[in-house]
Amino acid sequence: MKTYFRLLSFSKPYSSYIPEYIIIALLSVIFGALNFSLIIPLLNVLFGTYQDIHAVSKPEFSFSTSYYINLFNYHFQNILNSWGKVGALRYVCIVILCCVTLANLFRYWSQRILARMRTNLIRNIRAQVYEKFLTIHSGYFQQQKKGDLLSVISNDVQEIENSVVTSIQVIFRDPVTIIAYFILLFIISSQLTVFTLVLLPVSGFIISTISRRLKKKSIASQSLLGTILSMAEETIGGTKVIRGFNAEPLLRKKFIAENNRFRQIAKSIQNMRELSAPLSETLGVAVVAGIMIYGGTLVLTQQSGLTASEFIAYIALYSQILPPAKNISSAVTNIQRGLAAGERVLQVLDEPLNIPEKKDAIGISVFNQGIEYKNVSFGYEEKRFALNNINIKIAKGKVIALVGASGSGKTTFVDLLPRFYDPTEGEVLLDGIDIRNYRVKDLRQLMGIVTQEPVLFNDTVFNNIAFGIKDATEEGVTEAAKVANAHDFILRMNNGYQSIIGDRGNMLSGGEKQRLTIARAVLKNPPVLILDEATSSLDTESERLVQDALYNLMKNRTSIVIAHRLSTIQRADEILVLQRGKIEERGTHAELLKADGVYKRLVNMQML
Repeated sequence: MKTYFRLLSFSKPYSSYIPEYIIIALLSVIFGALNFSLIIPLLNVLFGTYQDIHAVSKPEFSFSTSYYINLFNYHFQNILNSWGKVGALRYVCIVILCCVTLANLFRYWSQRILARMRTNLIRNIRAQVYEKFLTIHSGYFQQQKKGDLLSVISNDVQEIENSVVTSIQVIFRDPVTIIAYFILLFIISSQLTVFTLVLLPVSGFIISTISRRLKKKSIASQSLLGTILSMAEETIGGTKVIRGFNAEPLLRKKFIAENNRFRQIAKSIQNMRELSAPLSETLGVAVVAGIMIYGGTLVLTQQSGLTASEFIAYIALYSQILPPAKNISSAVTNIQRGLAAGERVLQVLDEPLNIPEKKDAIGISVFNQGIEYKNVSFGYEEKRFALNNINIKIAKGKVIALVGASGSGKTTFVDLLPRFYDPTEGEVLLDGIDIRNYRVKDLRQLMGIVTQEPVLFNDTVFNNIAFGIKDATEEGVTEAAKVANAHDFILRMNNGYQSIIGDRGNMLSGGEKQRLTIARAVLKNPPVLILDEATSSLDTESERLVQDALYNLMKNRTSIVIAHRLSTIQRADEILVLQRGKIEERGTHAELLKADGVYKRLVNMQML
């Protein structure tokens, strides 16, 4: 139950509703129990046996239950004497009606309080999962299936709401209801109630066995659902390739197989869930049958002080225990499925950030001197370095080009600067200070990033350019678009800067997407630019426009460029040739050509 209570902790602050709920729920249970307790005097009046059990004088006050019973009998006897049997019957019925009304009124009130708790809990869980997505280290997303992560924030959170959260009312209120009714049952007949309690563990054992099996299957079903979502996401994103290679039958077969596996597990889970309610009801009725046999024997043989009216009231009261007991049984079964989803959610929330910020981290708003990689090594896995002992100083205003084959460490090199990762060994310095000493937000504010694959959002052109910029003005966005050679094509769109560009900018061409991301970096106006060139898939005209925009962007900035074009490399102040995570060669374009080494071979092989 550790996972269950941890999930409940997301509904904090408790102080706003828990005390209120406890009081209201108790009042609902008390009036509900009193309602059925009044069956005894009602039956005594109807059977004409009340005179055998009435109190002859007003009892002295005490905190015992017998005091309240005798006090009721005393007042009821007075009503019986004053109004007669018909009047007393009407009185009991009116009191029962009042108790029912109050019990249901308080029950509704308690449900409104729990609704507030439920909605707070789900909102907080979903918000924290999304916050984790925003702050978790970049490597985490490379290790996970996208479908699994989407399943966590959608299906798993929804399952928590359907299973765990909806059971809160049952878990909090129904046990109190059962306890209250058992107290009344003990008052009526302790002997019969002890017999009842002996039979309950058998029911509990059967239900708990089903619950454990259900949880195991629920974990498997949530994992399979993540796989299905991943396949769907890959299919949506790769429709052209799939159709181009006539791969529809292959993917269809794979999807159907996974979908059928999910169906089998889901059917098994549903069968178990549906079994719990009728099974608990059958067990409950079996217990009632045992009570009727044993209790009826006590009444008929007069082996205890239990009267016929008390025995009938006892059966009526015990029958009211069955619905909450059945609810608890169903809730426990449902909770197991919700806990499986909850464990997947908590697994994401417990993932370490890996980019910790010091409590005494210092702010930075100006870049003055330069950047230095000092004895820097980095490995995604132990003893396997993507970068190995990198040493380089980059003066302010200089352009550094990184070249090398795929997997040589170029992307890792630039990812260390904005602290997407931290070095395994060594340190990255900015203005002579280890960047781990700066506030992460301030450090990244100094940098503009243009990725090889344009990252755009299903929003307007204006909002995509102004992304992350507070109080961006129309003039500023327009000027940034002009610098990025994007202004003209934006004006040709139906709504200009207010045009929606579609999911991931799919309503734009490749060159238009790139120019929007460049405009975004221009508007931010960062002193440090990290650029991964992406021109290989563009036509000649788009490539020229993007190249011009990049040159405009790099003016008067310290730039680190993962270069793919010879024209960009020739403009660099220094070129680093990376191979297997090491700096193999360094120098200007002319110097490296003279060296007749790796760089020249790359140029000759047209890999740039």
